[in-house]
Amino acid sequence: MIVQICVGSSCHLKGSQAIVEMLQQAISDNHLDNDVTLAGSFCTGKCNRYGVTITVDDEIYTGITRENFSEFFQEKILKPIQATGV
Repeated sequence: MIVQICVGSSCHLKGSQAIVEMLQQAISDNHLDNDVTLAGSFCTGKCNRYGVTITVDDEIYTGITRENFSEFFQEKILKPIQATGV
């Protein structure tokens, strides 16, 4: 699975660095280091009024914040990996 976090100007101002750190920690805590490739990206053109844009494989998600990060991680990263048995 490839997870790309927007680090462009808008997302940077909305806290992308904190989201990157949260992703790194969640990936490590769940022992997914060999299953997830974490990368930065520049603007995907999907800027939202709040939160950060993250692309998981080919799906783009907007509005990721500290507050909704856990739900996002569980639903869009952890569950799909567990479902494939990777």
